[in-house]
Amino acid sequence: MAFRPEPPLPQDPATRTAIVLCNLGTPDAATAPALRRYLAEFLGDPRVVEIPGLIWKPILHGVILRTRPARSAAKYASIWQTEGSPLKVWTEKQATLLRGYLGERGHRVVVRHAMRYGHPSIPAVLDALKAEGVTRVLVLPAYPQYSGTTTASLFDAVARWGLEIRHLPELRFVHRYHDDPGYIEALARRIRQHWTSQGRGNHLVMSFHGIPARCVDLGDPYRDECRITAERLADRLGLSAADWTMTFQSRFGKAKWLEPYTQPTLERMAREGLKSVDVVCPGFTSDCLETLEEIRMEVRDAFKAAGGQHFRYIDCLNDSPDWIRALADLAERHLQGWSTRP
Repeated sequence: MAFRPEPPLPQDPATRTAIVLCNLGTPDAATAPALRRYLAEFLGDPRVVEIPGLIWKPILHGVILRTRPARSAAKYASIWQTEGSPLKVWTEKQATLLRGYLGERGHRVVVRHAMRYGHPSIPAVLDALKAEGVTRVLVLPAYPQYSGTTTASLFDAVARWGLEIRHLPELRFVHRYHDDPGYIEALARRIRQHWTSQGRGNHLVMSFHGIPARCVDLGDPYRDECRITAERLADRLGLSAADWTMTFQSRFGKAKWLEPYTQPTLERMAREGLKSVDVVCPGFTSDCLETLEEIRMEVRDAFKAAGGQHFRYIDCLNDSPDWIRALADLAERHLQGWSTRP
């Protein structure tokens, strides 16, 4: 194996520290070819689909990648912004704002964003930081709740990059912050602001991204961490157990995923007479396809078709000042001991 030549180190030790804010990823365009490339990488990750490759790859390349990209492209087109995918836009803004907040606190750090799938890729961002002389990297996932399907996959990408590096940077990883007080407070304020400006529904549904139930049976802590987030958020909002429900969305394939499923739950609520509902997605720190198209459009239409009247989707944290402040607090705690002052 050939290891890469090393760039010279910077003279100023304060410029050697970087934070990489990592999100899941997004296609480069709302087109079938772009979705085919993105889905091949995403669904080809064994952390995401735990089916032996000899079985899964023919299904993925022979069936799914022939049919799914066009349908997914149409969904992405319905939410695409001038600057690109909403997830890309918000993650970029979060990284920029995080650097500003930390700078105001006296830290001189480089802050970049990266995507586990798509661009900018984790290896490309780490290569660029190495070229700039960075020797300390804090990897900060955009996933508050840990799961092997997301957080661990991100760490896999960093580890694979390291296999080609002669002089590895010092690495730190944020594993989870599902119960972080700043994160919970930012969610609570986002919801209260929505209630103030848009009115309050009769019930609050907290919808988290689902994972296969088998993952939890085998030891993935994700469901428990979602529950802790939901309970602490409900407590912060002063809600009783009858005021809110936790659900899981974005099921893929025929296997059993975490329940209750979001759309069937909301359809049942509507049939039972619930007329007004608010839906928030606490596990997503940036609005994306799963929140804007799946929840705000598809699930809303299903709720109303089942007899519901008022469906209010509450935006993700995005560039909320409360969220960026919480993110800065989280980063600052994990930077302790590294020289980040001019």
